[in-house]
Amino acid sequence: MNRYRVKPSKGISLLAMVMGIAFVVIGVTVIMPTAGAFGAIWTAGAAGITIFHAVNVFSAKGASTYEADVELGQTEQPGGNYEDKIRQLHRLKKDDLITDEEYEAKKNELLSEKW
Repeated sequence: MNRYRVKPSKGISLLAMVMGIAFVVIGVTVIMPTAGAFGAIWTAGAAGITIFHAVNVFSAKGASTYEADVELGQTEQPGGNYEDKIRQLHRLKKDDLITDEEYEAKKNELLSEKW
């Protein structure tokens, strides 16, 4: 069983951090003086969100929003089966991660292995 950590991208975390800073400033200057305890809760929440996203922006590992345990099935084992390999190759071509020539060469290689 593999554990995968899912976290926001650096760009989203940067945006959330900047917005969090703005909400902290609003909380300290506007909401806390007028709303009392609610203002303190508001500001503490905004500070927590800001810190969480700052960790994602400034560290390599980051803070995950959730973790998932994934059990590899028969067709999902490392290397995958024939169909998985063809689908992965097609995704690589579709995402422009490989050239048409590389795609055709690898596809022909896979087809010759299968048959």
